[in-house]
Amino acid sequence: MARSRSVKRHPVFLLSLGCAKNLVDSERLAANLEAWGYELVESVEEARTAIVNTCGFIRPATEESIQALLEMERLKALGRLDSIGVVGCLLNRYGDDLKKELPSVDFWARAEDWETLGRLLGQSTVGCSQGRSNLPGQRKWSRYLKIAEGCENRCSYCTIPSIRGSLRSLHPDFLASEAQELVGQGAREICLVAQDLTAWGADLYGKPSLKVLLKELEGTLPEGTWLRLLYLHPSGIDEELLEWIIGSPRILNYLDIPIQHADPRVLEAMNRAIPPARLREIFKYIREADPDFALRTTVMVGHPGEDEKAFDALLAFIGDVHFDRLGAFEFSPEEGTVSASLAGKVPARVKKKRLGRLMSLQEELSLERQSRFEGKTMKVLVESIEPGEDLAFGRSYREAPEVDGFVEIRGGGGLVLGSFATVRIMEALEHDLVAEVQPDGV
Repeated sequence: MARSRSVKRHPVFLLSLGCAKNLVDSERLAANLEAWGYELVESVEEARTAIVNTCGFIRPATEESIQALLEMERLKALGRLDSIGVVGCLLNRYGDDLKKELPSVDFWARAEDWETLGRLLGQSTVGCSQGRSNLPGQRKWSRYLKIAEGCENRCSYCTIPSIRGSLRSLHPDFLASEAQELVGQGAREICLVAQDLTAWGADLYGKPSLKVLLKELEGTLPEGTWLRLLYLHPSGIDEELLEWIIGSPRILNYLDIPIQHADPRVLEAMNRAIPPARLREIFKYIREADPDFALRTTVMVGHPGEDEKAFDALLAFIGDVHFDRLGAFEFSPEEGTVSASLAGKVPARVKKKRLGRLMSLQEELSLERQSRFEGKTMKVLVESIEPGEDLAFGRSYREAPEVDGFVEIRGGGGLVLGSFATVRIMEALEHDLVAEVQPDGV
């Protein structure tokens, strides 16, 4: 009897850059690559083909993507790669100009255009997979659910509408099914992402309808599954939505609400028409409902027109709200945006100084907020384990994956990855918490 011989599949390294929404795209691409017979590998050293899912949102992200591509070109020149592919936002933004700059790239595809990629790879693309596969080495217990693509907001500094287009909400039935699929793959936490969660459904129902989707997901997911909401434009938030979120047993008491600034003139220049007084109302409502509610925001320093008075207004606002988490970055003039051509540019040294002052303030406020939890017990999702040190690391409801801190769990060497554990907080740090394992029920 002749022995059957296994066919060695072509190894592909898929590098996903940029935001969580891009990671979801990479997971869909991974599912198609596997369906086409390719083997996904964890490192470029194991691969013969490298595909980079690029980010072109702001200059640093663009530079990171270009550097990654140059490294792939180097490996190809050395004979360690047979081919290179480029997909995603960088091509959406720069098109043929990018192709001219990278002549050794073998195939190109715009974001989410897996049919074109498949054809370039010589595959039949009839019925391209809408499923998702974990990338090698990727955690399975915390997954992103992208509920929409594109954006209808026209913030003056932002390139997303030109890169990704207008709002396209995914149907709730599809999202409920995908969420169930992710749970079946081991997810204990589902993080909802979009450019603006509050806009979901406007193109399906004629008005924003996030609450409709939340009800659907709450009725679909198994008990105990965490639902985390990321990226809500403050103009789309009202008290009815907040009441639903705060009262939900499934939705974590954590919201990421980027304000970008708190000075009315700067907000107007940014085309973010929400008065600072309304921003204060939103955060006051949340904190009065639950003083331990975790609030994250993002702000920008150095937007054209930001003088010292405007910057002081931003500092005062942050000091009043006491955000648990805050991300900040310096304004970068992006080609094709309105902000890039505005007068009143802020010198680089001033932007850097303001960013430092802001982050110093936030560290003080963050420590103050963290200290509230010393001596309390918390539920954490176990992310990593150091068994030789009897140590584990996890996240509570207060820490979103990748962007926030972690909970160091002493005595956690016997915990199980991707499980929930009860811990007692022993020490608060600016960004992290130190805890010890508690017996069940304690």
